[in-house]
Amino acid sequence: MTEENRKRIYFLGRQPVLNCKREIVGYELLFRSTYRNAATITNHDVASASVISSILAGFGLGDVLGDKMAFINVNQSLFFSELLEVLPHGQTILELLELVTMDDKLRSRCIELKRMGFRLSLDDHIYAPELEEFYKLVDIVKLDILAIPPEQLAEMVGKLLRSPIQLVAEKVETAAQFEACRKMGFHLFQGFFFQRPEMLRRDCLEPAELEMLQLLDRLRDNPQTAEIEEIFRRSPSLSFHLLKLVNSVNMGLRQKIKSLRHAITLVGLDKLRHWIHLALFATVDSHNRGLNNPLLEMAAVRGRLMERLVKQHHNPDNHDLTEAAFMTGIFSLFDVLFNVSMEEVINGLNLATEINDALLKRQGHLGQLLLLAEMVEQANFAEVERLLTAIDIPVEVLIDSQMDAFNWRGMVAA
Repeated sequence: MTEENRKRIYFLGRQPVLNCKREIVGYELLFRSTYRNAATITNHDVASASVISSILAGFGLGDVLGDKMAFINVNQSLFFSELLEVLPHGQTILELLELVTMDDKLRSRCIELKRMGFRLSLDDHIYAPELEEFYKLVDIVKLDILAIPPEQLAEMVGKLLRSPIQLVAEKVETAAQFEACRKMGFHLFQGFFFQRPEMLRRDCLEPAELEMLQLLDRLRDNPQTAEIEEIFRRSPSLSFHLLKLVNSVNMGLRQKIKSLRHAITLVGLDKLRHWIHLALFATVDSHNRGLNNPLLEMAAVRGRLMERLVKQHHNPDNHDLTEAAFMTGIFSLFDVLFNVSMEEVINGLNLATEINDALLKRQGHLGQLLLLAEMVEQANFAEVERLLTAIDIPVEVLIDSQMDAFNWRGMVAA
């Protein structure tokens, strides 16, 4: 049985939020599910979960935001969920939809999230005197300037500015509206005058739901990192999402990722668990169970072959090198899978230099091992013989390693 995955197109809407100087300070990230640049939302929690899951492990937070803030809409039930905690606290503004109920429970949750480092926003808001205490808790209030009569808008702004908050003018469509709102006291601005929501899309291989459920099941038992690593080792697509995730939740990460175990340690089991929950929740309405992709099988076998060649011949005790060899192999076919350049595949993954050099240039020891694996697959025996001599690997070791790789893949896929 082969690894089941589905090719998925991730969609995301992105609209900038600007300051008085028209400098972008953040982006509101919007749910999209088709090529049409508009949202049809039947379940606000699923929509929010889809946005969060997509930016973390589909697009990658750095590619979507750079160093700007993320404005993310959340409904009441998701607002109380620990799943939000997978987001980078210092770069996320949680926008409470107008559907939420303001009460003591919500007040306590606001305090808790702010202690974590999140900033809070009230979206499409209408001033209400009874909410004065909540205005002291939130950081930002958004007002739809087209939905509020001008005379009421100015009065509302004056009352809200008594609290230590920033005001966002939404639906700004003309230069005159921008200037009027600026003079009124608004700090931030959003609307068609600056930019319509931009449609982002990215092709990606989505891990099979069975793999994600198995991973979630193991995460419930406080497992050893090695147990979780083994699940990722079986799935190149799941491993790719892990690399996107670790760089999203650790924005500005300076360490180069050397292995799957290193990536799992960096992201942490709690955040890994939260992401799996979100990803599964975001796909509850999907009935597409995917396709079997032979390229993923080949990638997994490549990774195992390269790992075994290192372990059996050159550096049996060098765990970092064996893990780097495995990662090089499993990522080496993603350019073909996504029909993009390898530079685009590894952009933002923050891989170790020796892995990058192997994938991009076939340089270094890992590059030679990758070339050897490719020549074996192509049955180019003259080149296989040349490479075996160059890197000093007996043909018997290659044969044993290849059999091990096929047997390993057969056992984990059964």
